Amino acid sequence: MQFRLNLPFEPSGDQPEAIEKLVKGLNNGFRFQTLLGVTGSGKTFTMASVVAKTQRPALVISPNKTLVAQLYREFKTFFPENKVELFISYYDYYQPEAYIPTKDLYIEKDAQINDLLARMRISALKSVLTRKDVIVVASVSAIYASGDPRDFQELNIKLEKGQRINRKELSLKLSSLQYNRSEDTSAGGVFHLKGETIEIFPPYEDFGIKLYLFDDEIERITYFDPLNRNTIEEIDKIVIYPAKEFVTTEEKISRSIKNIERELRLQIDLLEKSGKYLEAQRLKQRTLYDIEMLETLGYCSGIENYSRFFDGRNPGDPPFTLLDYFDKNEFIVFIDESHIAVPQLRAMYRGDFSRKKNLVEYGFRLPSAFDNRPLRFEEFLEKTGQVIFVSATPADYEISVSSQVADQVIRPTGLIDPEVVVKPTENQVDDFIEEMRKVKERNERALVTVLTKKAAEMLSSYLNEMGIKSEYLHSELDAVERVEVLRKLREGFVDVVVGVNLLREGLDLPEVSLVAIMDADREGFLRSETTLIQTIGRAARNINGRVLLYADRITNSMKRAIDETNRRRLKQLIYNKEHGITPESIIKPLYKNIFEEASSQNEKEEIAKNTYLEGIMALKENLEIDDYVALLEEEMLRAASELRYEDAAVLRDEIYNAKRKGETKK
Repeated sequence: MQFRLNLPFEPSGDQPEAIEKLVKGLNNGFRFQTLLGVTGSGKTFTMASVVAKTQRPALVISPNKTLVAQLYREFKTFFPENKVELFISYYDYYQPEAYIPTKDLYIEKDAQINDLLARMRISALKSVLTRKDVIVVASVSAIYASGDPRDFQELNIKLEKGQRINRKELSLKLSSLQYNRSEDTSAGGVFHLKGETIEIFPPYEDFGIKLYLFDDEIERITYFDPLNRNTIEEIDKIVIYPAKEFVTTEEKISRSIKNIERELRLQIDLLEKSGKYLEAQRLKQRTLYDIEMLETLGYCSGIENYSRFFDGRNPGDPPFTLLDYFDKNEFIVFIDESHIAVPQLRAMYRGDFSRKKNLVEYGFRLPSAFDNRPLRFEEFLEKTGQVIFVSATPADYEISVSSQVADQVIRPTGLIDPEVVVKPTENQVDDFIEEMRKVKERNERALVTVLTKKAAEMLSSYLNEMGIKSEYLHSELDAVERVEVLRKLREGFVDVVVGVNLLREGLDLPEVSLVAIMDADREGFLRSETTLIQTIGRAARNINGRVLLYADRITNSMKRAIDETNRRRLKQLIYNKEHGITPESIIKPLYKNIFEEASSQNEKEEIAKNTYLEGIMALKENLEIDDYVALLEEEMLRAASELRYEDAAVLRDEIYNAKRKGETKK
């Protein structure tokens, strides 16, 4: 099918020019382009329009699940007749396997799979292989290992009307594609035989498939509703694709076991020559158990660590990922919030390698575990064709590699960037309270950012004492609690939310007309130019938008952020005057976040995060000071790029301490 864009409105403002510029750039073969689109300018609509005009499949990568969910919903609205798929991690909770030598602490992998998200991933893979009119909205899961596309495409079952089949052979084929024989159809990926009919429930479809047999001949094939059992459509032929991402053949399992045994012998010899007899024994015991499970069940816990053998890859070769399912020369990659997503894509490989290094050195895993990994950024670029970076604050990298930048500053609603006012820090809380009273009179809301979690809690408590309903938001609240706080803000149960970092939520808050940044002149992660511009943008969806920067001096970051905001503000004002536009606040319904459960991070996840940070810092006993500091800096930049500023601050302090100890030793 052709992409058919559902136009809820005509392109306006900067949109027509940005769309034309990006489409022309794609047609001219530009490898990289940047869409500089401010908050509320309709960047998603521009991306959708580019897809519709070029008629090319697309992969949209966004840095977190909340943003992915929003984009997925919006693209579904724009393309109701085409395939819009979602591809994010299928774990509700994931604690990776790790070993901390200084504490002799082995952390076993712990994961909880969300069946809905697993089925959506399968649907995405199938759609990319079988259709041209497909848009996949993904998180950084796009660069993590997935099944071999050759297996997924070749290991399928073709059935058509009039074909003669053997029931037993069909059952075995379905089993080899990871379908289970079961009466429980709720999870998908099952089949069952009922007299002269066979019912199959692919996990990537919302319907069931029923084969009507006469002896061994297929007489009819229908789609049916699994709930009310009504026939939806009768068809002549069907292709059944695998029920799981990772499928393989018995021949590959047999070949892989031989290669695992070969690597095991080599690694045991290496460990024993180094005097690591305990590690060698541990590795032998664990690996032989995995081999026994593979021979018996065709599966073992941690099977992904042997993926190189199943895929037939050489050591160091990149794994197969979602990107391999696309035609490199055909699909467009949009990297949304690229100032966050690009550093995130860069950081994934290093973090994964540093964790696995201890597992391999201490006999918990074979070296082949290194090859079950995310792509390096260079490999990611090799597997993609044309890329469009999308951000309100693109970083130097995006601008430097882009052949052109499409400016999208004009908002269709006529909304202008908020007025920015700098005030002294003396009595900043009392001044904010006075400003807050005006906001309450208009039945609007506010956001305040401070520098520490303790300050957030104290300010929130004080505001409540002053009769201003307030809640705080910081890293100790899990994802569900964070969503609930912001929902209360939008609904008016809370007047103001105080936080250390109010960027990573990825939520639009049109009710917010005032943003206050306390101690704005304290340079650092929380007060950089990019962070300031993004935070200022939180007030850009309300006609009364206003931002207060409490500072005793104008830092370089503040100056650049204020200048850029004023540039955008002036451009919008001129456009509004020329076109007779009266600005209107955005009206956005209170959607229920369909991935709240999927993105929930319960207490276990908080423990996992703390353990991970402790594990990184425990490495100082095994590394030279310079290497240890380099690793910490990598993790700090990664945390900052993901807007986890609290974690970045912890790592920054550790870097300072490590450098100071290193200088003392010298």
